[in-house]
Amino acid sequence: MENTNAYAKPVTLGNILKFAIPTIAMSVFMSFYTMVDGLFVSNLIGTAALSAINLTAPVIQLVTAVSTMLATGGSAVIMKKMGEKKSEEAKEDFTFLILVNVFVGAVMCGLGYLVMERIFAGMNLSADVAGYCVQYLSRYLLFTIPILLMNNFTLYMIASEKATLSLICSVMGGVLNIALDYVFIAIFHMGISGAAIATGMGYSVTAVVGLFVFSRRKSFLHFKKPTFRFKVLVSAATNGCSEMATALVTGIITMMFNWTLLHYVGEDGVAAVTIIMYVLMFASSLYTGYSYGVAPMLSFYHGEQNRAKLKKLVLSSLKVIAAISVLTAAFSFCFTEALVSVFARPDNPVYDLAVVGNKICTIALLFIGFNIFASGMFTALSNGVVSAVLAFSRSFVFMLVTMIVLPLIWGVNGIWLATPVAELMALALSAGMFVRYRKRYGYW
Repeated sequence: MENTNAYAKPVTLGNILKFAIPTIAMSVFMSFYTMVDGLFVSNLIGTAALSAINLTAPVIQLVTAVSTMLATGGSAVIMKKMGEKKSEEAKEDFTFLILVNVFVGAVMCGLGYLVMERIFAGMNLSADVAGYCVQYLSRYLLFTIPILLMNNFTLYMIASEKATLSLICSVMGGVLNIALDYVFIAIFHMGISGAAIATGMGYSVTAVVGLFVFSRRKSFLHFKKPTFRFKVLVSAATNGCSEMATALVTGIITMMFNWTLLHYVGEDGVAAVTIIMYVLMFASSLYTGYSYGVAPMLSFYHGEQNRAKLKKLVLSSLKVIAAISVLTAAFSFCFTEALVSVFARPDNPVYDLAVVGNKICTIALLFIGFNIFASGMFTALSNGVVSAVLAFSRSFVFMLVTMIVLPLIWGVNGIWLATPVAELMALALSAGMFVRYRKRYGYW
């Protein structure tokens, strides 16, 4: 008998956090994967190699974008069907979408190897940095399929009331990544290639466990003979396109940051922005984890038309995000020097750049959480169009405007200001959409 008790319980802060805390912790550990690479690479290889990790980020974000689209969009579609009591059809769709992920992963891996060297050849990089870029990305691409499966199984474990297992997998993957980073870089002297392999193997933990979990027929969701439904694929892609847009344009904006900093400061600037992005990524993982945790609840209550629970869930979520926003902003500002010193020594020119930049960028932490939740909420409510507008405007349109205008006025400080100003503009748009659609969904 299928267990839906968790969705039948009253919406209290305690019950919400039972869903959200494991996914917050999981998201934080997932953010560690990249940060740990940066930590070992910057200290054992150098800041030139750290720059290379950031320069490969746009290509990696493309992989993340596709997997996030299929994971978040597919989860919303399938959990909505569960709420509508169409469980067998939902399981068929689940299996179909997992197979789509495998196919897409294989195609992306092949294309990545075809275009990889051409991408870095046109960036006017030093020979060392360009070599690091190719070494890192060529190893990372080997794990494209496991990465796609990891992103999907993470959300489906949460939806299947196995958030604790998902957390355990993330912790195990993070610990494995840390251990292998040390072994491959410090002991076997594999350099930046070792960092990429360690990250890929860390990601693979959830992928392997997920294959076993969802093969068991006792699972809330499990593999079943798939049925090809083109409408389901389109619906998943549409619902998840906002999250795809967020990840995709993050790569584009990262590229813009890199080009702008190369123009104003040089490769030291790229290393500095890498450190700042690690800090922002760590804080943002708290909001992303929370949004992932409550997304199945939003979808389920929407499917069963339970507006009372939906309203209470959204209101409680806004309060939680407000509290996290204040705490993370205060922590980042007060401990900037300590955070930066983990990646660059005070006598390194990268250090001063990163300290100033991080203190300015910290302002964005007051707004990011609300913007992430707003986009995730509309995805969970199967309104991918609004979610995409929010995500695309926040991650691309507003960032593009601020990245072009502000550096012309304030130079390097204008580059750091671009993120807080763009997030503030996005907050205004999120609030407008939230008010506009409140009656349709009944969350306010």
